[in-house]
Amino acid sequence: MTPSSLDFDHVDLLIGTVESAEDANAKAVKSTVLTPRFYTTDFAALDRLDLSPVRAEWDAMMQEYEGDNNHDHFQRDGAFAEEVRQLMPQLSPELRQEFLDFLISSLTSEFSGCILYNEIRKNVSNPDVKQLMTYMARDESRHAGFINQSLKDFNLGIDLGSLKKTKSYTFFKPKYIYYATYLSEKIGYARYITIFRQLERHPDKRFHPIFRWFERWCNDEFRHGESFALMMRAHPHLLQGHNRLWIRFFVLAVYATMFVRDHTRPLMHQAMGLDSTNYDYEVFRITSEISRQVFPIEVDIDHPVFRACMTRLVEIAVADAQAQQQGGLWGHLKHGWCVLQAVATFTRLFFVPVKQRTLPQDMRVQPTW
Repeated sequence: MTPSSLDFDHVDLLIGTVESAEDANAKAVKSTVLTPRFYTTDFAALDRLDLSPVRAEWDAMMQEYEGDNNHDHFQRDGAFAEEVRQLMPQLSPELRQEFLDFLISSLTSEFSGCILYNEIRKNVSNPDVKQLMTYMARDESRHAGFINQSLKDFNLGIDLGSLKKTKSYTFFKPKYIYYATYLSEKIGYARYITIFRQLERHPDKRFHPIFRWFERWCNDEFRHGESFALMMRAHPHLLQGHNRLWIRFFVLAVYATMFVRDHTRPLMHQAMGLDSTNYDYEVFRITSEISRQVFPIEVDIDHPVFRACMTRLVEIAVADAQAQQQGGLWGHLKHGWCVLQAVATFTRLFFVPVKQRTLPQDMRVQPTW
């Protein structure tokens, strides 16, 4: 079995099924290796953040946030409602489940950012950090609410207030927040712009109107990533020494999670005229190009060991889902074996040689993809 040849039985094992609002909310609350998490951090450390080394770039970015060029973007028009009415009955049950999984995980990810940024805003007095977090929480709240409206078309809206209270939180040191959130925002841009460009070329393959919003939407994600890039460039020690190993770890973790998760949605990508593997490597390519602004190393996505490990992680994920469905002692033992194999595969991935990069003088990047 190769990642692109997953059948729906395997997909169903990996993503489950959503038939009710209760199912949707339970899926959003559940925390696994593949699902978006909610985070908290050391607010006092963030309060001490000094952005004076990048003051000119920072002030220019704050002006962009204040301009709020997407203030009127996340509104559903009459054409949106008409497309929903016409297109949704045409979705096969299998494609419907994959699309719902996409919407729920995307909403959870956006709302995760909203919660984290709001909590930082409330717990710091540093005016630079407080201002930034206010703007980013505003953006992520719009994104989550917009996705939730599409879930409500299926009568599957998420109770965001309940989700905030019931989902577990993971503590990350500030530097881990910088690495992980920077990558999350930039890869989010790469994912959305790749889908948007594909459907711009092939509008007949746009099976839901939400994809028409992706271009301006992903520019919010891009700007969020720029903010964390400036934070890291203002503190060069975050990009040196043993921290280079942490950067490698987070890049690989984000890429591996995305690759496995995306290969649970082969029908959704096929419906858009995309192959899951080719789509993911295009997203990796764009993300790698963007992250040269701040990361001194770059993962070699074309290395044969990297590609073999990515494929292997999908196979392990399928085997693990089968083991957990089997249950009992034998299923538990198989699950443990899958965990060991996943750790061994990721360790092998970690030791794939990386490319060394010299950081550019210009810290800002424009969303030109």
